[in-house]
Amino acid sequence: MLNRIYLRKISILVAICLMVISMGEKSFAANMNDIPAKYSSEINYLINHQIITGYPDKTFKPNNNVTREEAVTMVGRAIGLNGQQRETSYDDVKKESSYASGYIQSAFEKGLLTGLFEKSFKPKEKITRGEMAFLLSRAFQLTVAEDVFFSDVPRSGPQYDAINAIVNAGIGNGYGDGTFGPSKAITRWEFSLLVARGLEPTFRVSSSDLVPEGEFVVTADSLNVRSGPGTEFSILGSLPLGTKVISYKAEGDWVFAEGNQIKGYLHKAYLSKPSTSNKIIAIDAGHGGTDPGAYGNGVTEKELNLAVALLVQKKLEKNGIQVFMTRTDDTFVPLADRVSKSVKANADTFVSIHGNSNTSSSPNGTETYYSTAALNTRAENSKKLAGFIQERLHKALGTSDRGIKQAGFHVIHKNPLPSVLVELGFLSNAGDAKKLASDEYREKAAEAITEGIIDYYNWKN
Repeated sequence: MLNRIYLRKISILVAICLMVISMGEKSFAANMNDIPAKYSSEINYLINHQIITGYPDKTFKPNNNVTREEAVTMVGRAIGLNGQQRETSYDDVKKESSYASGYIQSAFEKGLLTGLFEKSFKPKEKITRGEMAFLLSRAFQLTVAEDVFFSDVPRSGPQYDAINAIVNAGIGNGYGDGTFGPSKAITRWEFSLLVARGLEPTFRVSSSDLVPEGEFVVTADSLNVRSGPGTEFSILGSLPLGTKVISYKAEGDWVFAEGNQIKGYLHKAYLSKPSTSNKIIAIDAGHGGTDPGAYGNGVTEKELNLAVALLVQKKLEKNGIQVFMTRTDDTFVPLADRVSKSVKANADTFVSIHGNSNTSSSPNGTETYYSTAALNTRAENSKKLAGFIQERLHKALGTSDRGIKQAGFHVIHKNPLPSVLVELGFLSNAGDAKKLASDEYREKAAEAITEGIIDYYNWKN
């Protein structure tokens, strides 16, 4: 009986000690003073789930490189593998000497390491970004949804598939210079970020979610583009004086932007708003080439759009306004190129011309769209431009006034310029189509759009 009481007391004492240790670890983790503020949510998420811990000196050491045994241990904890130390299938990972032996063998048995590490595991060697992609794509059972190409990754093979899988899932991404860096070592903060995104979908990211907020011009002779918002981050490239960049978001004194096909962080002190003294407008004839757009009542949209756009070009140029055409013949231009080429041409405004359609022949009339993405001056100007054009256009054509509307069309939603998309009328409606098929009404449409643009410029001045 005494022995049982003694054992019970010992058990309670051990349980209390374990609880104190566990609580102490959480408190210790919360006091780490070098966790990057930008990634604190993801890193603390892993700390709270006891997937990562700090160092005895109460630091996280975010820039330390991750070793192979550390990587497999972290992933093993994340997906619930058995971490009990044991003998492994690798000749350089022993039960007695490797704290990670249990996780390494569990990962091996689960097939996470197949083809990744051969007979020797080299536990103290730094894990690379390419190896990381293999490990995470298998651990989180990720699949490739669409192709993403990087200049330093062969466009086929297991590594290509693994990297595409984590990028498609919003877990990892490449650098602003179009590379992935598969042979580069990965740091603790980077690896923590990826594991957190694998576990918690709300942390996941996608570059396609970024919405342009404005544009700037580089005012330094050469401005460094960095991988993060600070001089401690690596340099991805540089931009020469006068380069126009599209900004996506601001972080303190830094702006995440794109220029000369490089995405990264630029210091605000060396950026200025572009001059608006000279009017340059981009006119976009929707569809074209292999993309005919809508068809109805004998009218093909791509042909209508181009005919009106060319007339608008002539009329604007007669009024002293410089015009950049996204296309001047029957060719296909990708949506992203329509925007990027307009920006590179130093356009200050963007108008896309289209014809509408519906499965029913009843809908009719004229409408003009703008986007409220990133509520700012650009969005306000877009709304004004839409209003000026719509007011002129529906009256000139004698069509129903369907008003101005908000929409997420790529050429206006992903556009840093004040931009609108005009729907002249419905090709599916016999009355609208008859007008839009005639040279007379195409001329009227072009004149109205031109006048609406001039109204807008007058309003801005």
